[in-house]
Amino acid sequence: MDRAKFFAAVRSPLFAGKMTEKQVQGADAILDEAERRGTPLAHLAYMLATALHETAKTMQPIAEYGKGAGRKYGVKGKYGQVPYGRGYVQLTWDSNYERADKELGLKGALLRNFNLAMRQDIAAKIMFVGMTEGWFTGKKLADYIGARVDYVGARRIINGTDKAKTIAGHATVFEKALKAAGYGTRVVAPAKGGFWAALVNIIIKILRGGK
Repeated sequence: MDRAKFFAAVRSPLFAGKMTEKQVQGADAILDEAERRGTPLAHLAYMLATALHETAKTMQPIAEYGKGAGRKYGVKGKYGQVPYGRGYVQLTWDSNYERADKELGLKGALLRNFNLAMRQDIAAKIMFVGMTEGWFTGKKLADYIGARVDYVGARRIINGTDKAKTIAGHATVFEKALKAAGYGTRVVAPAKGGFWAALVNIIIKILRGGK
């Protein structure tokens, strides 16, 4: 995708005309993870919108305000750390840190240091897998975004209906920007020869007008 076109399309409507280097880096980490996974465009648009809202537009993984003070999970647990919210979306409770560590193949690294959830690449993976599988509320992306797109209802994946319409509006902007940037349209031919490589080359040639 053309990331310059993407950022040009979101800079004014979502970032008041200017993005900091950290905002760009944070968005890039999410885009990198999406391209690595082949994430559907509308799913990515909603995750970008969720990250925008949950991080107060910083596009950086953040720690929960108050660090869990007054909440049941706001005390040190069995790993000697407080499992307050961390990340692009807030990962809380020992059990969820355990799940993330296992699902991401971190081999105990996250359990030894919960703050790894603040690292951009790990925070992005937690958001993608968590929202796809329904870690946070039991609701998942496929429940709301498929043949029919319900960006308003999709807020239930993270937090009921809180700011649902606002986030849905952000998702629509991100969706248009991703389309304008050509997200998901790249065709890559296999490195080795053979029938499938030849077939892909023929398709590419047709798409290029026979050139």
